[in-house]
Amino acid sequence: MDSEVAIHIGTIIVGIAPITTNIVYSLIVLTVLLCFSTLISSSEIAYFSLSQTQLASLRKLNSKRAQLTLKHLEQPQLLRAHIIVVYSIVNMAIVVVCSYIATSLFDFEQAKLLGFVFQLIVITFFILFFGEIIPKTYAYSHARNVALGMAYPIKYFAAINKPMITLLLFIWNVITEKIHKKHISIDNVSETLAFTSTNPKEEKEFLEGIVRLKRIDVTTIMRPRVDVVAVDIATDFKKLLAIVTETGYSRIPIFSNSFDNIKGVLYVKDLLPHLQKPASFRWQALVRTPYFIPESKKIDDLLEEFQKEKVHLAIVIDEYGGTSGIVSLEDILEEILGDINDEFDDDDTDLYIRVSENSCIFDGKISIHDFIKIMDFEDTMFDEVKGEADTLAGLILEITGDFPKLFDEIQYKHIVFKIEAEDKRRIKKIKVSVNKDS
Repeated sequence: MDSEVAIHIGTIIVGIAPITTNIVYSLIVLTVLLCFSTLISSSEIAYFSLSQTQLASLRKLNSKRAQLTLKHLEQPQLLRAHIIVVYSIVNMAIVVVCSYIATSLFDFEQAKLLGFVFQLIVITFFILFFGEIIPKTYAYSHARNVALGMAYPIKYFAAINKPMITLLLFIWNVITEKIHKKHISIDNVSETLAFTSTNPKEEKEFLEGIVRLKRIDVTTIMRPRVDVVAVDIATDFKKLLAIVTETGYSRIPIFSNSFDNIKGVLYVKDLLPHLQKPASFRWQALVRTPYFIPESKKIDDLLEEFQKEKVHLAIVIDEYGGTSGIVSLEDILEEILGDINDEFDDDDTDLYIRVSENSCIFDGKISIHDFIKIMDFEDTMFDEVKGEADTLAGLILEITGDFPKLFDEIQYKHIVFKIEAEDKRRIKKIKVSVNKDS
């Protein structure tokens, strides 16, 4: 290399070449690549750090960019794969360009090890600073805006990367499939529990409860909206205290005008220092951010999220953004441990009364899941007919296809449902009789 300047490091001479047009172009390319690296890295952080509140706000936005952002999140594994592939390609290009610039500018012929260390330090600095520190710092505090801004670029990256990603995912699925074959599945555990007789009854029920967590959606155990105690945010303080005292709940959803517009959750313990305040007290400042989840959420995933986010209550929303109901940590624990009663819980007799060995009278609002457990039916007994129903009353409507009359009897397999009480809008009481001989 012909050099105009030389640096003496002890007995080592490092030559410095003049800046050529090629080096200038390379610096421009490096700048562009570093910008790409920053954007791609920030998009990964942004997409996977969006809070439930931010996701709910995106659902309410009537924009193609917001809808595209949510669409990306429907397949998180694929989204992460696209981002990682592009990020890796860009960083490899940064390494190549940095190496070219370093070897073009500096002559380390007499100290090849020093040249290698120099390139390593420079490349590591650029990638860490522009590909990690800057994007992660910014994206964590601006996750929603970054995710929206990168929605279309990721769409284009995905189109370009599709062949490569398809191949990589195929290889990954082949590997994981072989690994999973070595593990016992949930179905295997269920079958083992069904045939074992060595476990005490309580232990067996406990293990079965844990196994069920992976199969059950939150809609199965949630409290439906018609049974939820919630308070309008415009309610005065004295009336709020009366509701809290009457219901005995420790956490109450707060809405504005409509239950579909949940603003937050009030923790009753936050009211304790303010019990003597006047009716004009601004209790709304105590309302905490709500935790929203979709109806399709599995309760084992929700339990993990409750532990991670340190929350005990989630608002269940449907595909249109409306409120379906609420689910609490207690609801999940009851699936594992059985009923957990306190002084504010309703007795089981409020939901059903056993008339004889083969018949019970149920409240129409009891969940299908609890009804099946009480009657000791198979979990899949009503899968063919229950449709979207979550309660026993809803199941009757799905079976009949119409609103039954008082004292009507509905036959399904070896079960007879008799309408014992109803009003114009709701089936209130249902007598269920089982014909053991059928």
